[in-house]
Amino acid sequence: MAEKPTYEELEQRIKELGKTVLKPKPAEEALIESEKLYRLIVENVTDIIWIVDMEMRFTYFSPSVTQMRGYSVEEAMAQSVAEAMTPASFESAMKMIAEELALHNKMERDPNRSRKTKAELTCKDGSTVWTEIESNFIYDSEGQPTGILGITRNITERKESEKERKRAADALRESEERYKKFFDNALAGLFRSRLSDGMFIEMNSKAVELLGLPVEEVVGKVRSADLYRNPGQRRELISKLKQDGEVHGFEADLKLYDGRDVTFSISVKAYPDKDYMEGAVIDITERKQAEEALRESEEKYRSVVENANEGITVTQDGMLKFINRKTVEFSGYSEEELMSRPFIEIVHPDDQQVVMQHHLKRLKGEEIPGVYVLRIIAKDGTIKWLESNGVIITWEGKPATLNLLSDITERKKMEEELLRAQKLESVGLLAGGIAHDFNNILTTILGNVSLARMQVNPEDELFDLLREAETASTRAQTLTKQLLTFAKGGAPVKEIVQIKDIIKESSLFVLRGSKSGCEFSIGEDLWPIDVDVGQISQVIDNIVINANQAMPKGGIIQVAAENLIIEDRHGLPVKPGRYVRISIIDQGVGIAEKHFLNIFDPYFTTKQEGSGLGLATTYSIVKKHDGHITVESRLGVGTTFHIYLPASDKAVPEKAEARLIKGKGRILVMDDEAPLRKMVGRMLKNLGYESEFAMDGAEAIRMYKEAQESEKPYDVVILDLTIPGGMGGKEAINKLLEIDPEVKAIVSSGYSDDPVLANFQEYGFKGTMPKPFESLSLGKVLFEVLQRFPGRW
Repeated sequence: MAEKPTYEELEQRIKELGKTVLKPKPAEEALIESEKLYRLIVENVTDIIWIVDMEMRFTYFSPSVTQMRGYSVEEAMAQSVAEAMTPASFESAMKMIAEELALHNKMERDPNRSRKTKAELTCKDGSTVWTEIESNFIYDSEGQPTGILGITRNITERKESEKERKRAADALRESEERYKKFFDNALAGLFRSRLSDGMFIEMNSKAVELLGLPVEEVVGKVRSADLYRNPGQRRELISKLKQDGEVHGFEADLKLYDGRDVTFSISVKAYPDKDYMEGAVIDITERKQAEEALRESEEKYRSVVENANEGITVTQDGMLKFINRKTVEFSGYSEEELMSRPFIEIVHPDDQQVVMQHHLKRLKGEEIPGVYVLRIIAKDGTIKWLESNGVIITWEGKPATLNLLSDITERKKMEEELLRAQKLESVGLLAGGIAHDFNNILTTILGNVSLARMQVNPEDELFDLLREAETASTRAQTLTKQLLTFAKGGAPVKEIVQIKDIIKESSLFVLRGSKSGCEFSIGEDLWPIDVDVGQISQVIDNIVINANQAMPKGGIIQVAAENLIIEDRHGLPVKPGRYVRISIIDQGVGIAEKHFLNIFDPYFTTKQEGSGLGLATTYSIVKKHDGHITVESRLGVGTTFHIYLPASDKAVPEKAEARLIKGKGRILVMDDEAPLRKMVGRMLKNLGYESEFAMDGAEAIRMYKEAQESEKPYDVVILDLTIPGGMGGKEAINKLLEIDPEVKAIVSSGYSDDPVLANFQEYGFKGTMPKPFESLSLGKVLFEVLQRFPGRW
């Protein structure tokens, strides 16, 4: 059993515990009362306890200074150290302090060792008193001296008489009683145990309470080492004690004898020469559990926030104070870049005012719509559409807004696509009717002109005039095709082709005589595509014309084509699969951002000349080919159009050489336009066929039935789809099939993109003849139908 400490030792330990073991902490506020007990002890000892800072200014005096020197505490605090001593004593004290500081700077001083000296102090009545001073430096957490703590004892009176010695003994007894009272009633568990085996030697009531066992079952019977759930913690504590001599705030996980798992904060000091250590423990189990619950909760909510599909931000004083991963992702900026600038800087200029208004109104608590739409400019310059919803919160003690941001860029694109399609559909109702009538007229003009040119000597001036008229008719045919592209329900008349030659021929054709040229980068292994050659040529024409017009001084237009496999992740509004992508890039003036939503609208144009149908036609054609078109542009840099067309699994068929093909047979032509019937009759006669005519479907059915019953049936029937006020070709073919299931019928229409023309076999037709047409096309179709479906007679 270790011997009982002396009075000086007890006082020294109380002072040390007061400095280190039971410092008030935010999580341990209960120890404040314990500190009050320490103060009670310190302020009632007979010796003077004092503290000076490193500038030798008194910062504390115990009340006993009045008894010893006659000064009140306030008067003593106002004095300097030099005034409190005789000059000789002050000089000696300063020398000792200088020596101690020198040792500290050389790191040779033991911080636990105190210095004793004798000093003659001055009293208020002019007398002096000899004292013994025991002092020690006070150090901060980094080991730097911050002041001196001292105890001054009147040695003159102690030697002077037995009475004084008895009084000192009484003071010692009282101090011991106060110490015992403090020890037993401290709010922290105080203990002493052996260093060698951890056996408890002494403990106060609080320590007994914390361990959950009566004191007689602990002292001398229980070893602290047996309580550790993790023996490594005990070894770590002992290692620190051996190295530093004392440890503060060490957290240990213990298993008590009553089965409880607890966590204690331990502060101890070792006395190796006496084989014991003493210290204080505080039960921090609930605090640790609360910290762990808080950590788990923080991790859970952080995981939700960081993995959310929406951007989450906190905005305060115009700056972003918090952003999640999704915000970084859709903006393209790093977290540091976003949080180092006012958030309004990445908002689109046209939306900045409304965003600031919403933000300020929320901070004022005013009612605003829960969700609103804004645009931001991402780091790469692209515009992102966001849907914002926010609430007012308190962030670090100040008002802020918590914002939920959904990236709706793709949804906006789809809405724009739908709106554009609706506009095209509306225009198509009008355009289709106009184009149908125009094509009927154009068929008559083009057919008659071509027939007349065949009968004129190429050397005659009339031949040139007819050729110019034919050229003008062909141009008019192109305009008609543009109008027909808008017709509701229209479908391309497709064939399997290799797009390479179409791209080159169309691009070079429209640039003849211009200042611009083309650079081609077209893969040799392009997949075949199933398209309407005329319509796709029109698409290339329109975009190359736009590119050329965007470069008034001329330039290079880059035209590329490549194979591309599109997957869901590409975000394009097309089915996944194989596509051929055509890219047309100019170095022109670019397209203003405000026009982006309108460039594919019918009749929208920023040019003084132009119909506004070029890009609208292009858009409609690409859509009807189950493809997609996109545009990228920067003012002063140029514009890029990307066209995506589905690839075909079929091979490109070989084409026969175009020539005028004549034949024999009886042809029935049904059309409501008299000039057109007359022109077709001339064409058929020139091709070697006999012809008869009907004005509508009912008349055609009657004539076909009569001819079948006679000895001169018709070999082919040509039916116009649309007869105003009468039966058209679609209804007539059904009646004819009832009369003759093997009827050879060719469908013709001014609606050259009518679905019946694209899928004529499904309706019972054997061939198709879109208007306008001329002798070459008519002869070819008649020959193919008669060859594939030979007559019975």
